[in-house]
Amino acid sequence: MCSFDGAPVAAQFTQTLLTDLPMKPFVQQTLERQSWRLEELDALLSAPDVVGNMERFRALSREHAELSELVTLYKQHQQREADLAGAKDMLADADMAEMAQEEIDACESDMARINEQLQTLLLPKDQDDERNCFIEIRAGTGGDESALFAGDLLRMYTRYCESAGLRMELISESESELGGYKEVVMRLIGQQAYGKLRFESGGHRVQRVPATETQGRIHTSACTVAVMPEPDETQAVQINPADLRIDTYRASGAGGQHVNKTDSAVRITHMPTGTVAECQDDRSQHRNRAKAMQVLVARITEAERGVREAKEAAQRKGLIGSGDRSDRIRTYNFPQGRMTDHRINLTLYKLAYIMEGDLGEIIQQLQIARGAQQMAELENVNLD
Repeated sequence: MCSFDGAPVAAQFTQTLLTDLPMKPFVQQTLERQSWRLEELDALLSAPDVVGNMERFRALSREHAELSELVTLYKQHQQREADLAGAKDMLADADMAEMAQEEIDACESDMARINEQLQTLLLPKDQDDERNCFIEIRAGTGGDESALFAGDLLRMYTRYCESAGLRMELISESESELGGYKEVVMRLIGQQAYGKLRFESGGHRVQRVPATETQGRIHTSACTVAVMPEPDETQAVQINPADLRIDTYRASGAGGQHVNKTDSAVRITHMPTGTVAECQDDRSQHRNRAKAMQVLVARITEAERGVREAKEAAQRKGLIGSGDRSDRIRTYNFPQGRMTDHRINLTLYKLAYIMEGDLGEIIQQLQIARGAQQMAELENVNLD
């Protein structure tokens, strides 16, 4: 069900970085420092001034718990490394050679597995991964067919969220005449919501025969997806209320008779940047305004993040792209039943399942690629 076009960079990175034997020097040096830090934490957590400061005690306890797993694995790796050396010494004895070779194979297998676990734990943590997020799907080129595909993408993400234990909440929608969406914004709530879907940002292209096509010709259309972490209120960008224009109007679409009777829908425009957010899902104008403000802050925050990442990308091209809307990240080819993610050259011939929310394999491969890229960057920094 899975094939790769050529030898993708992501697979090469993963193969060389996560299973290298012996352990890379910069990884070993990092683990030695972490072992020393764990010993230091053992002493600190028993110190009277730390025990008496509950906030500091909790912070150091969390760090201790994280490092304990890392150092335990490192000690296991060192033990298997010693076992490997002993087994190699036994090879010279003809009577023990077969047993020694079995032990060598077992040690190398264990060390590769532990090495992969260690390097995964060493990867920098992105605090945004734990956050709730907003996902925005917008029809692009292709007219009505693009809007219909936006509806298909929404269904795909809805199905995925159901299986992943994430809850979806409608923020705003603009339906097309044929039943799709010109634009729809959802809020995703649950553990690692942003971390699971962060790589969906970008251009999604579809190739298929549209429902409106009478001669059976394949058309190409596109949608853009933006996934934005819900900002931390303590770190969110500060917006001057004087820079906002707030409009109210009557909501349209699904929602019962009430939405057509009162001006409950809210549209907020941040005039300095031209950023717009709206919400029409709730009967309460007050709650719609609060939700719209959340989306507005998320969009402005994401725009600022994009500027920072664009500067970094000018120095090096990210393995899995910038997540910008202009990046074409994926193609869904219905006649061939395949999905191709262009960032990691991953092609899966199970499009029907993917459109029903089976995104696990894609997300896993993208996360592996990201981890491999991070390990390469850590090594480069160490070498510099």
